[in-house]
Amino acid sequence: MKKLIFFGNYFYGLCVVFLSIEAVLQQKLALPPITYFAFVFCLTILYYTKAYISETVNSLSNERTIWYVSHKNQIVNSQIYVTVFSAVLAVLLLPNILEGLKNLSLKDYTLIAIFPIVGLLYYGFTEKFSLRSTHWLKPFIIGFVWSGLVTLAPLFYFQLQDNTHLNIDFYSGLLFIKNLMFIAVLSIMFDIKDYATDYNQQLKTFIVSFGLRKTIFFILIPLTVLGFISFLYFAAHYSFSLQRILFNAIPFISLIVVAYSMHQRRSIFYYLFIIDGLMIVKALCGIFAAKYFS
Repeated sequence: MKKLIFFGNYFYGLCVVFLSIEAVLQQKLALPPITYFAFVFCLTILYYTKAYISETVNSLSNERTIWYVSHKNQIVNSQIYVTVFSAVLAVLLLPNILEGLKNLSLKDYTLIAIFPIVGLLYYGFTEKFSLRSTHWLKPFIIGFVWSGLVTLAPLFYFQLQDNTHLNIDFYSGLLFIKNLMFIAVLSIMFDIKDYATDYNQQLKTFIVSFGLRKTIFFILIPLTVLGFISFLYFAAHYSFSLQRILFNAIPFISLIVVAYSMHQRRSIFYYLFIIDGLMIVKALCGIFAAKYFS
C-alpha cells in the first residue's frame, strides 16, 4: 500500500489538493466544487505516472523503477481508468466556465495555456529536447508549473465562472512567487537522490555542479532564508497578525531542518514522504492561519 500511494503518485495528487485549498483561502476565494479538486488530483497522477510508465528492465536504477516494471500492466490499466475519470470530471466542470471561455482574449488563452505547455515540455517530445535538461533552471520550472496549478488555476476557474477576463493582482502574484520558490527548493533537495543518475547523464543540477555540502549551505538554506524574508515583507505589507506569521514560518523552519538532514544518505521514501510531505505541512499551516487568523 505504501508503494502504491507514493510510487503511484497519489501522494502528489494529495499535495496538489492541499496546496490548492491553501491558495484558495489565502486569496479569499470560495472553495471550488469537489469535482475541481478531483480533476486536478487525477491530472497530477496522470502526469507523474507518464514519466515512469515507459521504464524498461534495461533502465532499472532504483526501487521505484523496479516497482513500475513489475506492475506495468496494473499501472497501464490504472492510467486508462484515471484518464476516463478525468474526462468525465472535465465534462462536469465545463458548463461552469463555458461562457467565460468563449469571451476570453488571446492574452487570456495564452495565460491559461502557458502552464500546461511548460509542463508538457518538461519531459519533452523527443529525447534530445526537454526542459528537464535545463540544468539549474529545472527546479524553478517545476516550481513554475506547480505554482500555476495550485495558486492561479483556482483563481482562473472563478474568473471564468464569473465570465470576466483573467487578472492576476499583486497579492496573487506574490503568492505565486512564494509557492514557486518553495517548490523549487524542494526540487533541489529531491535532486540529491538522483545525483548518480544525473551525473552519468551529464545533467548539471545544483548537486552535480556544487556537491552536497555547498548545495545545502550555499543554495538551499540561503534560498529558504531569502524566501522567509520575502514572506515577512509580504506579511508586513498586508498587516498579517503575529499568529498568522508564526504559523506560516513553520514550513520555512522545516525546510532548513530537512535541508540540514540531507547530510546523511536516505531511502527513497524519505524523499517522497518527508521532503514532498513539506508541501502538506506548508498547506496545513497556511490553511489554519488563513482561516483562523487575519
